[in-house]
Amino acid sequence: MKDDLRSVMRNFATGVCVVSTFSDAESIRRHNALTINSLTSLSLSPPLVSLSIRRDSTFLDDLMGSQVWAISILDGAAEDLARIFARPAEDRRKALHSLPAEPGPQTGALLLDSAAWMECRYRSHLVAGDHLLIVGEVVGAGVNDAGSSLIFLHGKFHRISSIGG
Repeated sequence: MKDDLRSVMRNFATGVCVVSTFSDAESIRRHNALTINSLTSLSLSPPLVSLSIRRDSTFLDDLMGSQVWAISILDGAAEDLARIFARPAEDRRKALHSLPAEPGPQTGALLLDSAAWMECRYRSHLVAGDHLLIVGEVVGAGVNDAGSSLIFLHGKFHRISSIGG
């Protein structure tokens, strides 16, 4: 069934984001970021979104410790960023030191140059098999100009032009 589900889900197009958070240990802030395609809008009032992250992820440990995160929704030109933050944890941390990013004003989690962004505070979570479904309240958001969007479909990244107007 696992392989059947994987085959089916390859046919479902999703947006691509980088979610960031941090841990504070010994008075040193250590940022962490991860590529995800599991962002879901849950509610507009109150503004709630969810993420799904593997339960054995060190990123998840940092997120649950800080209780805050930032989401950078990637545009069509950001495939390289998506690939960087899909790598192992140490590679992702090194990349954060060399990429332009700034702490979000509401959470302190890093925001990357992206089509749109959100900052979230932990609201609740649900164990969902080998993943944790995390619900966050959106405490800050914004949109930048983007000519295209990055999506993930059939196991690959694709760029689509903005539709409509």
